[in-house]
Amino acid sequence: QVQLVESGGGLVHAGDSLRLSCSVSVTTLSRYNMGWFRQAPGQERQFVAYIGRDVDNIRYEESVKGRFTISRDDAKSTVYLQMNNLKPEDTAVYSCAANVIPFAGVPDLMNSRKYTYWGQGTQVTVSS
Repeated sequence: QVQLVESGGGLVHAGDSLRLSCSVSVTTLSRYNMGWFRQAPGQERQFVAYIGRDVDNIRYEESVKGRFTISRDDAKSTVYLQMNNLKPEDTAVYSCAANVIPFAGVPDLMNSRKYTYWGQGTQVTVSS
């Protein structure tokens, strides 16, 4: 069973930065497409970013472009989400997810339903 564990969340002020980490219990992370999603209270889960098995295959949700950076270290079985210039509207529970869809396209990688494995989430709260 693949397990994902997020860390790095917290309470920060607007304009601050956080780096989220997602540790995955596999030795071959390179087989997995990885995504970050977030869910604010009373709202549906929202796509934030993905990084495919090809590290050049990256996409961001529009509101985080230029502020968030997703990366992966397959040797450490860890995926990161560097979040800069945080805003109050970024407040949510952030979860990482994984799937092994081969040749996955943009629709698959932006769709939370296409991800098989999920972490428990980490809370990010940004005060104004």
